[in-house]
Amino acid sequence: MKRILVSGGTGLVGRYIVEECLAAGHDVTVAGRNAPAPDLFAAPVNFLPLELGGAGSTDFFKGIDVFIHAAFSHAPGRYRGGEGDDPDGFLKANVAGSIALFEAACRAGVKHAFFLSSRAVFDGYPVGMPLPETTPPQPQSLYGKAKWEVEQALSALARPGFIPVNLRATGVYGDLVPNKWEELFERYASGEEIAARAGSEVHGRDLAGAILTLLDAPIPKISGKAFHVSDIVTDTHTILAPLKAALQSSHPLPPRADQSAVSAMTTTRLNALGWRSGGMPLFSATLQTLVERFIEARPGNAI
Repeated sequence: MKRILVSGGTGLVGRYIVEECLAAGHDVTVAGRNAPAPDLFAAPVNFLPLELGGAGSTDFFKGIDVFIHAAFSHAPGRYRGGEGDDPDGFLKANVAGSIALFEAACRAGVKHAFFLSSRAVFDGYPVGMPLPETTPPQPQSLYGKAKWEVEQALSALARPGFIPVNLRATGVYGDLVPNKWEELFERYASGEEIAARAGSEVHGRDLAGAILTLLDAPIPKISGKAFHVSDIVTDTHTILAPLKAALQSSHPLPPRADQSAVSAMTTTRLNALGWRSGGMPLFSATLQTLVERFIEARPGNAI
């Protein structure tokens, strides 16, 4: 059993990490602005208050073996463009604040440190370009630049006894509530015209599984390195098709998007360590769960 600290553990992505760490038998502490509701997770967790942007303290990491940094300060509902009208505050929280936490974790004797980075470190490349792990980051957005700056600072901390790892995640989907596709479902059901959009996705539990895989991996294979976490490419047409069928709706689906325009990351390094993603079977099963839940929540179960 490891003592794991997850910043941002109550967020849309962090919750999957916490749940899978608990399921694996680890002792989990969640750090964030607000304590989680008592019934948010399948098992009890500890809590530490955290506001990004402050000075890192070694006391914060007392007794911690593993630090997973999934917290991110941004304008509501926005990652790219998440700086809103305060780019300086955005960088102070997400770059300076994150680096301070990792430096404190290193000084405190934490063994493993994981940073939840993003495919956005490649957003300066042309669309549709395959992205193997050997691709040099080329961020264009402030979001991507912030992630890349933290990646570099964390990797530079690698030393005996401190194992830093960067995880470049694509879009993360799953079945927890609240859910990233709830608003999309509501908009379609209300008759709104939905734009065609394609993107790459990975299930939150597969992302968490990547972290657990890396925890058991040989140190020379992971320390200071970046790993891509991605799975399928899909579009709004495919996501909404099961909902249209369940609603018996005459409202048209968005056109199929050009999935070849998606710059998908390859996951060769993770696969070599034994990580496997759920692929389309997990995606389809998750969509079915989300559609059933959406139908049940409608007034009178009306369709």
